[in-house]
Amino acid sequence: MNSAGENIPAHEDSRQQQFRQLIGQSPIFLQQAQKIPLIASCGANVLIVGETGTGKELYARAIHYGSARAGRPFMPVNCGAIPAELVENELFGHIPGAYTSASNLQVGLIEEANGGTLFLDEIDCLPVHAQVKLLRFLQEKEYRPLGSPKTKQADVRVVAASNLNLEEAVDTGKVRQDLFYRLNIISLTLPPLRDRREDIPLLARHFLAKYSREFDSHVEDFADEAMSMLMVYSWPGNVRELEHAVERAVVMCNKPLIQAADIVLSNRALAAKRESLREAKAKEIARFEKNYIQGVLSACRGNITRAAEISQKNRRAFWQLIQKYRIDVSRFRPAS
Repeated sequence: MNSAGENIPAHEDSRQQQFRQLIGQSPIFLQQAQKIPLIASCGANVLIVGETGTGKELYARAIHYGSARAGRPFMPVNCGAIPAELVENELFGHIPGAYTSASNLQVGLIEEANGGTLFLDEIDCLPVHAQVKLLRFLQEKEYRPLGSPKTKQADVRVVAASNLNLEEAVDTGKVRQDLFYRLNIISLTLPPLRDRREDIPLLARHFLAKYSREFDSHVEDFADEAMSMLMVYSWPGNVRELEHAVERAVVMCNKPLIQAADIVLSNRALAAKRESLREAKAKEIARFEKNYIQGVLSACRGNITRAAEISQKNRRAFWQLIQKYRIDVSRFRPAS
């Protein structure tokens, strides 16, 4: 029920929950998130591409629960977690006697998802022989369980995802070109967290509230230095890594504000680029300065004087850095 006491269908409540999970206000985030209602309203296949931890399944769920299929199943499948010899069995099922140990009928995931959405994560891990059968299903909406002489039909929307460049996977023969074209009717490319740093405070505070409730903690916010630390980190594991970092911090912190010492981050080094030391150094310094300034401004909610004090720079020099990197201070200030 809603606040007015009206009954709300379960799938409508799920739709609202899924959209609330998509958190951000950066232009690069909104560019993709704002496509969801339009994508949800059609029945075309969707391909979601993005690094590990960027939230591909969240987007897939939002598409499903924003569509006319919301009252039917959403079936997530990690193709990389299924042994190659069992993929067809998992997707299409089998009849008794299909093979030696097949004593009972097994319904496949496609049949379970009938009327709903099948989310195929890590689609690039699907064996080529299974890709052929999946392609036939996408084209004809029919499939044949293992051992069965009869074909069956299912009305399933397929949303596929990968953390690879699938065009390169096609070139190397890992993914069939015809399957790629069939899946890539509509595509979404999710940005890594390092490209949407202005969303880090929103996400971090969302996760803080979530785990404070879950663990009955009295942690209320992040200290300025802690938020600055989150802002300048590269986040190779993206939003998922941020969530785990905040969860650990909430567990370990026994004060109202999470301190920098409460945050544990990975020390994995990024692969070295093929460029001169001078070029690499200049890029890293510029990237660090810009990220640092944005992090401090975000932690101080756009208060330039306070941010300059934390940075131990005079206000004029700090303002010159803001101008140098063309940083819009207003986006860090609370909405009036």
